[in-house]
Amino acid sequence: MSRVVLAMSGGVDSSVAAHLLTQAGHEVIGVFMRHGEASASACRISSDDASDPNPLGLPVLGSGPAGTATAGKRADHKQGCCSATDAADARRVAMSMDIPFYSLDLQEDFRKIVDYFVDDYLNARTPNPCVKCNHWIKFGKLFDYADGIDADFVATGHYARMQHEDGKQHLLRGLDDGKDQSYALFGIGRERLSRMMLPVGDFEKSKIREIAASLGLGVSEKKDSQEICFVTQGHHSDFVKSRRPDRIGTTAGDFVTTDGKIVGQHNGFEAFTIGQRKGLGIALGTPHFVVRIEADTRRVVLGSPDELLAPGLEADQANWLIDPHDIPGLVSVQIRYNGRPHAARIQLHADDPAKFAVHFCEPQSAVAPGQAAVVYDGARVLGGGWIVAATTR
Repeated sequence: MSRVVLAMSGGVDSSVAAHLLTQAGHEVIGVFMRHGEASASACRISSDDASDPNPLGLPVLGSGPAGTATAGKRADHKQGCCSATDAADARRVAMSMDIPFYSLDLQEDFRKIVDYFVDDYLNARTPNPCVKCNHWIKFGKLFDYADGIDADFVATGHYARMQHEDGKQHLLRGLDDGKDQSYALFGIGRERLSRMMLPVGDFEKSKIREIAASLGLGVSEKKDSQEICFVTQGHHSDFVKSRRPDRIGTTAGDFVTTDGKIVGQHNGFEAFTIGQRKGLGIALGTPHFVVRIEADTRRVVLGSPDELLAPGLEADQANWLIDPHDIPGLVSVQIRYNGRPHAARIQLHADDPAKFAVHFCEPQSAVAPGQAAVVYDGARVLGGGWIVAATTR
């Protein structure tokens, strides 16, 4: 039996992960990571009543007070994560399984994620805060906590798998292709793979919900978290402006076509992402997409679907889960969370393996600076980096 620290988010996946680990005979310690935006109070257990909707003294994201129907709900009515309601759900599951449950106050650390999100948009990049949060905070702090209590392993409810082969641990895609989350885990330190457990990765999502229902867990039909947890209402650009009011108006500029023709004006390039077609606010007669955003000129460049295609990309800040010089000649590369991998070849920078180029076998659409480029060999995650620029033809 091993001591395992499990990240419990209050969702069905981490709840069933707790069950699978305890059934396997492990000593499980549940941890809820509070990193919501608005709270002056420390994360604490304030009630022994499992029916208390806010038992940890956590902030609520909705406008209603604790104990009301709107407590802990997002203003945009979408499913996020890390709210008071999520904490209460996680605690109830832990109590039902008789495992210890603690909460970590990571609010100070989480400001780094918010600042990154805002800064990237203001630098004409498309950030991925959920992936960064996994790398910087969730696994970093989980391992710190595990070390502090002499735990052997850290576990989460991510849909990915660990495989021991040739004396090494490898990170693989989850069994359920539709729910695979290995893309979000490429930045985990190679030295930590041997201490990771991903119990739900060997199951289909439907089976996980079936297990939760058979256990009588109230979270069995809870929706999956799909939204940025700190943007709870409005457009992401509204959030950016609220965090950087001094930049309001300084990012406004022109819409131009790829041949340089001015076709309109916009109120701030932070409102747009590469590949966007809807919500541009202008009509050009034929479908046009955002193909480039220029922070220096403040121009949002529009073009045809063909002009969105790129033969490759440049990436930096690489994290390799193998020796990068062992990367096969032909791999597959995934360039967005909900995308699929595409056949490609990797070229490492001559002097810095943290930088690399991707050469796709076929041009790919909407390569967005700021997103992750994750490299696979079949189901195995080899590593990845952050897109700096699309390669021009």
